[in-house]
Amino acid sequence: MDRKQHIAIFTTASLPWMTGTAVNPLFRAAYLAKDGERKVTLVIPWLSLKDQKLVYPNHTTFGSPSEQESFIRQWLEERTAFISGFAIRFYPGKFAVDKRSILPVGDISVIIPDEEADIAVLEEPEHLTWFHHGKRWKTKFRLVIGIIHTNYLEYVKREKNGQFQAFLLKYVNSWVVSIYCHKVIRLSAATQYYPRSIICNVHGVNPKFLEIGKERFEQQHSSNHQAFTKGAYYIGKMIWNKGYGELLQLLNNHQKELAGLEIDLYGNGEDSDQVKKAANKLKLTVRVHPGRDHADPLFHDYKVFLNPSTTDVVCTTTAEALAMGKIVVCANHPSNDFFKQFPNCRIYDDDNGFVEATCKALSEEPVPLTDAQRYELSWEAATERFLKVSELNQVFATEREKNSSKEFASVSLNLWKSMEDTSAYFHYLALGFETTRRAFGAIPGSLQPDEEQRKELGLATSSKHSL
Repeated sequence: MDRKQHIAIFTTASLPWMTGTAVNPLFRAAYLAKDGERKVTLVIPWLSLKDQKLVYPNHTTFGSPSEQESFIRQWLEERTAFISGFAIRFYPGKFAVDKRSILPVGDISVIIPDEEADIAVLEEPEHLTWFHHGKRWKTKFRLVIGIIHTNYLEYVKREKNGQFQAFLLKYVNSWVVSIYCHKVIRLSAATQYYPRSIICNVHGVNPKFLEIGKERFEQQHSSNHQAFTKGAYYIGKMIWNKGYGELLQLLNNHQKELAGLEIDLYGNGEDSDQVKKAANKLKLTVRVHPGRDHADPLFHDYKVFLNPSTTDVVCTTTAEALAMGKIVVCANHPSNDFFKQFPNCRIYDDDNGFVEATCKALSEEPVPLTDAQRYELSWEAATERFLKVSELNQVFATEREKNSSKEFASVSLNLWKSMEDTSAYFHYLALGFETTRRAFGAIPGSLQPDEEQRKELGLATSSKHSL
């Protein structure tokens, strides 16, 4: 009982892809390991060169996992100002162009040795287990915590035959999450409901943004000058589903009421050209720029962040804008519930509310954040919330259930003792064949890593693992 708790954090993306599931689990690992009381391992996808070129921005590629790890650690230490005491391990992944996502290849639970398999945190557990074929997560780990990041149903509804796809996906998500997770944390009520789940925002803000906000108001106080000299902007991946559709529609519908408004849009994405064309048709001044790091000094002078997106679960850029001391105008939506506690968050219910909130925000000055409000946005506070809702500080009396020496077939008869075990057994069988994997939507050839990835990751030859 004196040994350190080992927490393995599995996630679905990695820097330099600046997506929420790359950045937030990285900070979680750093802050969970900061006090030295726990052993923490971050497990992230490794992409072969052809997929790196599709995913990573600015033509960034890595010749080896160690090279990518060095990049990640340098990026993190520049932002946290402390050396992170956690390990990084890589699992084989492939980029699914149709899903715009990285998917695991093979049984990624084996990345953590059985003797270290204590607690697993699955960031996007549905995403990590849709196509899982291998040892059951609940069997390998004493406690499995799923953190729901993404509102997949909302994205799917906007596709062809979206309502039907969303109906199916809802049940698939519930199925895999229930058979593989003991506890489920939903970042907000914007996600679908899961049994055994609790709603809690366990994400914080990159400390750089809090520093920017504090410095901006200190500068204003000492020099008696305006802290913000620019008007409104929005930043996000430039695809219609990330709020650009809603924002341009609002601007188009209310050009008369918003006459004189100037707004800058920043982002890269598949819909960039279409967004530019739609923006150019407006009578308002809407400038479209390539994406940049939100901490770039270019953004420091903006006063108002407009974010009408309703596909987010908890929007990282909204939190960053609040941390920098800006006024945020956002929709009255469950994804924004956490932000309602901050005085600079302006919520609107409809088109007229958007116009009123935007005009008012541009005419007023932001309220300086209190120390308590800054702390609430920090990763220190987010880590406290995570430890509380996951009950990691609780001593568990039950022994972990695992037996790595037996083959799946030798224990299968015992799995019929409950509906959940039966369901997990069915999932294992169904995902063990290429034809059924393809029917579920898996990437071809993703049952086992290919020879290229085995070589790059130093993996052993293919072997079977028990449930």
